[in-house]
This record gives sequence, structure tokens and C-alpha cells, in this order.
Amino acid sequence: MGLEKKKYWLDRPRKENKLPRVLSEEDVIRVIAAANNVKHQCMIAMLYSAGLRRSELINLRLQDVDMNRKQVWVRGGKGKKDRVTLLSAHLIVALNHYLDKYKPNYWLFEGLRRKQYSANSLGAVVKQSAARAGLNRVTPHMLRHSFATHLMDHGTDTRVIQSLLGHQSIETTQIYTHVTTRNLQKIVNPLDQIFSSNADHKRLIGNDDDKK
Repeated sequence: MGLEKKKYWLDRPRKENKLPRVLSEEDVIRVIAAANNVKHQCMIAMLYSAGLRRSELINLRLQDVDMNRKQVWVRGGKGKKDRVTLLSAHLIVALNHYLDKYKPNYWLFEGLRRKQYSANSLGAVVKQSAARAGLNRVTPHMLRHSFATHLMDHGTDTRVIQSLLGHQSIETTQIYTHVTTRNLQKIVNPLDQIFSSNADHKRLIGNDDDKK
């Protein structure tokens, strides 16, 4: 008589739904300004202003940047798909200065001996610039998250942001609705509502007569 086999059911661990970490617009400028040189400034600014992944930035070629049309062509991004994203007018000025000084040959941003810039080196550039700006735990992908969130803050349509980021699904892009401040800015805080509706309540906070 054979032994009866016991069945065990194991629950799959739930996937964590962490919200993306983003920088403020002021902190983005601080990180760019803290970079050591114009090359590093352009790299950080490109990550943010075009919403690029780390791999997409280091794969950019000179011909992928169209300064006349203010566009950046991302070739073979995630899912092997091409897309077009934004090129900042302010970044164009810095890029021209960078190109005159460094004269890259093939890749837009070259490493040692004109080879393709490494992903680790790019991460270090962002981390070190952020540290000089007084910020911790800043990664290249945080700049991409910040790009999407700031666009949403300023009212850009979610479908447009989806296209710029190269997301296959709109649900992926909609995560930024949880971190944007656009809708929060329209809400009147209930404490402010109380004070604005009843002047007598103002004496509860900031009443100099109560100070001793």
C-alpha cells in the first residue's frame, strides 16, 4: 500500500508596489550644477530632460540628436522599440559647448579611448554630483522618474508621457499620478478651510498675545 502524498500550498509573496522616488525641480538643477564639467552636466541634463534610461543614454550616437527639431531619437530602447523624445533648448547650448570641447567621434558621450561610456561610470557621475549638491541616494532612473512626474505636474497628458518614456502599457505610466502634486495643489487643506471660514479661529495659531 503506497504512502499518501501530502499537498502543500504556498502563497506567493505579494509584489511590493513602491512609488517612484523623484527629485524636486530645484534639486534637479542643483545636481546638474554640481557636476564636475560640461560633459557630466550634459549627461545628467539629458537623462532628466529626455526621460532616458541609463542604457539609452550611453547608447546615444551623435546622429540621434536633432538640434534643429529639438528631438532625441532613442534607438532600440526597452522592448527593442525606437521612439522620439524631447531635447531641451537650454541643453542644446550646453551640448554645443561640450561638442566643441570634447569632439566625440561616434557615441554622443564617450568614455576612455573613445569607447562607449559605461553604465557604472554614469551611475557614479550622478551619485557624486548629487552628493556635492547635498542629496543622497540619487540614481539615473530617479531623473527619469522626475521627468515624468514634473511633466504630469504641469498638465502634460498621460498618453504623451507614455510615448516619451516608451512605456508599452498606460498602466505603467499612471503610477506617476500617485506622486504628482498637480491634484494635491488644488485641494484646500481642511485646517486652512477652518481658518478661512472663521476669523475667530485664527487666534489659535500665531497669537502674539499668548506669548509670555
